[in-house]
Amino acid sequence: MSERVLITGGCGFVGHHVVEHVLKNTDWDVVVVDRLNYASGGFDRLRDIDAFDDCRVSVLAADFTKPIVDGLASEIGPVDYILHLGAETHVDRSIEDPKPFVMANVVGTMHVLNFARTLPALKRMIYFSTDEVFGPAPVGTFYKEWDRYNSGNPYAAAKAGGEELSLAYANTYGVPVMVTHSMNIFGERQHPEKFIPMCIRKIRAGETVTIHSDKTRTVSGSRCWIHARNVADALLFLLPKGDVGDKYNIVGPELSNADVARVIAAALGKPLHTEFVDFHSSRPGHDLRYALDGTKMAEMGWDAPVVLQDSLAKVVEWTVAHPRWLQC
Repeated sequence: MSERVLITGGCGFVGHHVVEHVLKNTDWDVVVVDRLNYASGGFDRLRDIDAFDDCRVSVLAADFTKPIVDGLASEIGPVDYILHLGAETHVDRSIEDPKPFVMANVVGTMHVLNFARTLPALKRMIYFSTDEVFGPAPVGTFYKEWDRYNSGNPYAAAKAGGEELSLAYANTYGVPVMVTHSMNIFGERQHPEKFIPMCIRKIRAGETVTIHSDKTRTVSGSRCWIHARNVADALLFLLPKGDVGDKYNIVGPELSNADVARVIAAALGKPLHTEFVDFHSSRPGHDLRYALDGTKMAEMGWDAPVVLQDSLAKVVEWTVAHPRWLQC
């Protein structure tokens, strides 16, 4: 029989890319559980990748901030792997109202872990976390997997809480879970509230792009960037090779927000108008720089298959050809 993977948040941006990657690169059956909030856009992403044309895919609409009851567990069935990608992810929204982030990223993770405890044949579970748990990275600093937390906003703190629960369940109950950290993920069909689709929309319209900067409003914020297909590739790489109770950074190249906007403007063939804004002073929680050290995964033999500059230009081209994904 084919192996089976449960992907929480599989209708979302990262989740649907992982679904697509699994379908293209394995013979596994895929079970998606998603609560279909604003970020998922319903089943649109799964329809767009023709997931429903594949008999290996089943999709269940359920809210994992509530316990996984017997009926839902029965519909999910036995699974070999769990990729827990479902989460609330938008920093601004977490600052406005932290509760949904605690419910999804901490309580929801607990419910998924409790379900994992009932699966005697479960081989691996991955809790998908973020670089933001480490807080701002001074220039020249790249955080390793086990460096201390310093969460600067409710979103990051909630993800850190999910990490700690995952490791506690590995130690206490033997759940075969490991943790990944990733950074700014981009790709096709990303929600228009995110930076790259926002830049595409504003640059095409001749509008000014706001750039997160330091107090002097001269130094742009900086992030490490990675395409969602690279993330999906890394997750499949880790499932047979990662150690239970360990952490892994999935890392892409660093590029300032201003440089990302320049690459997008060049790909569009449009002029770029920017305004540097000191978000952090007016609203703490917007950190200037995040950065991860990718040495561990590289030494294990993983190398990102999609090059940043090429993939970013291709995402711009794809998005322009599919403008409905720029609509809020």
